[in-house]
Amino acid sequence: MLYTRDLLKKKKQKQIWSVRDKASVFEALKIMADKQVGALMVMNSKGKVVGIITERDYARKIILLGKASKSTKVEEIMTPAEKMYHVKPETSTDDCMVLITAKRIRHLPVFEGDKFIGLISIGDLVRAKIDEQEKLIEQLSNYIAGGYT
Repeated sequence: MLYTRDLLKKKKQKQIWSVRDKASVFEALKIMADKQVGALMVMNSKGKVVGIITERDYARKIILLGKASKSTKVEEIMTPAEKMYHVKPETSTDDCMVLITAKRIRHLPVFEGDKFIGLISIGDLVRAKIDEQEKLIEQLSNYIAGGYT
């Protein structure tokens, strides 16, 4: 069984991108586009995680409401930390899949106590599940072909 700590170790992209809570939504979008990510952790001036902003937040809280991304602050549309779904390093990938599916979210911050240690996306979980199944298929194929002694 895989756990979130395993996914964080395997991730090709180790860097977690963030934006300040007082930055404009436009600045956040620029970072997301430059880094080709769909979410950013939101930090206050002391470096503490205060929320998460996603492309969905932009679509639903800026575009649909007719707001301007250059004059709207990230803190106005982010999901605040106290409402943010998150997991621990020892959370199984299966439990993460259940949470992501049930809550219809695409990103899960990983916290060890109060310390933010990484971000897992639905893509990370799907890749892990595919890898797991490919290994199982290979083992079964070897078994059937007599590869195990």
